[in-house]
Amino acid sequence: MMFTFFSNIDKRVGWLLEAAAFVSSLLVVGLMLFLVLARYVFGWSVVGLLELIMLFGMWLYMLGGLIASRRNEHLVVDFVELKITDERMKLMHKALISLITFAICVFFIVLSYRMLAWGMRRPQSSPGMGIPIWMPQASIMLAAIGCTCYALRDFICSVVNVRRLSKEGQ
Repeated sequence: MMFTFFSNIDKRVGWLLEAAAFVSSLLVVGLMLFLVLARYVFGWSVVGLLELIMLFGMWLYMLGGLIASRRNEHLVVDFVELKITDERMKLMHKALISLITFAICVFFIVLSYRMLAWGMRRPQSSPGMGIPIWMPQASIMLAAIGCTCYALRDFICSVVNVRRLSKEGQ
């Protein structure tokens, strides 16, 4: 029952992440196309449009990282994992990697929180459109929290699978 609950939440969060990434990518491409047409076809200079493109690009990049973490499709070095033949040892290796990733992500949360808090205490904005600097920083905070949650998920799943495999072997 608990597994079904978390699985449903994961599906909804996944859908939301993919929808937000899709909208961000459409905005980046659409605004970039408009910027190119405005400059080189119509001769217009649209002030601040590049800042807006960078904002949506930042959100797209961070959402993409979250989607990769959710799907376990992020970059990995699997040389050691490929050399391990015992299934239990593979799961223990995965648990260790997940624990290390979790610790690094917690550090990432601390750093991104300090950056976001600094951006809120000393409000700054972009020169062209006046976009608050905390808006792209919020995407980093979201990615930090999300990646930490997915690293914890991976660790818990690995430990549960190690325990299940140990019980089956007895």
